[in-house]
Formats: sequence, structure tokens, C-alpha cells
Amino acid sequence: MNALLPAARMLLVLTVLTGLIYPLTVTGAAQVAFPHQANGSLITSADGTVLGSELIGQVVDDPRYFSGRPSAVNAMQADIPTLLSSGASNLSISDPRLRADYVSRAEAFRAANGLPAEAPVPSEMVMASGSGLDPHISPEAARLQAARVAEARGLPVESVLALIVEHTEAPQLGILGEPRVNVLRLNLALDGLAG
Repeated sequence: MNALLPAARMLLVLTVLTGLIYPLTVTGAAQVAFPHQANGSLITSADGTVLGSELIGQVVDDPRYFSGRPSAVNAMQADIPTLLSSGASNLSISDPRLRADYVSRAEAFRAANGLPAEAPVPSEMVMASGSGLDPHISPEAARLQAARVAEARGLPVESVLALIVEHTEAPQLGILGEPRVNVLRLNLALDGLAG
């Protein structure tokens, strides 16, 4: 019984420190130092409408836009409208359904983009990301979609290819990762080009 009161005090002190003071301090510091990132890296239109986050992929099923990386979760939950829900398929590498998904996605990508049946498809267009939220594709995957997007919008392919080059991001710090294209930013720039 003698230990109960000090334990209760310690619980109260730690709850206030770790559950209130620390989160408020970190949130306040983030709001001051990195407000854009702290608020979700949101991309807004000129009138302030939120168009999406540069950190979260979106499902786009429109030939006028570039497609992002597939989501294993959205394949299972087709009623989720725009933002990808997070999660993976949890299929093991030896599961035949995983291979069937890859083959199916590759065929669909080739068909949507008018590519020959033997054309190689970039891995990110057939393999869903682990989180299902990846907002980037490789410049190669974007270039393979350029003719479809240009035709659907009535634009010269060269203009669309130039937009891809303009929106290709270098590896972080020059060495981490690969060059990549943020699909949402590219699609918004495409709207600006057409409009």
C-alpha cells in the first residue's frame, strides 16, 4: 500500500510529460520549422482546395493522366475513391496468386499504353508497394505512358516528354534512391499545360 501512492504520482507525471508536454513541444517545433511537412505536404489549388498530398499516391483511372504504382489493397477494396488505402497483399513470394497479379498488371499496363506484348514493364507498375501509398514512379514508367496521355489530351508527345523531364527528381542527397517522378505533381503540371 505504501508503494501505491508514489506509483500513482509517477504515472501522473509520466502521463503529463510523455502524453502532453512532449507531443505538444514536438508538434509546435515542427509547425515552426517545417509547416508544409507537418501539415501533410498537401498540394492545393489556387483557391485553396486540397488536391492531394505529395507523399501519398492516388488512384487514377483516366487515360488523360499518368498512372501511379498499383495498390494491393485497392485491388481488394474497389470502393475506395481517390486516395490509396495503406497495406499490402501479404502474399508470400511463393504464392501463385502473386505471380498472377504481376502478369495481369503487366498485360493491363501494356494494353493501356499500346505497348507490344513482349515490351518490358517497369517493376513498380506491376509490383504494389509495401504500404500501398507510394507517390512516385520511375521516369521510364512515365515515358511509357507519355504517348497515351498525349493522345488522350491532344498534345504533342514531345511536350509530355518534356514535362516528365522537368518533373524528374534526383536521388535524395544525390546518392539515395533512384530518379523518380511524383505522379500527382506531374498530373497537375499536365493540367496546367493543357489549360
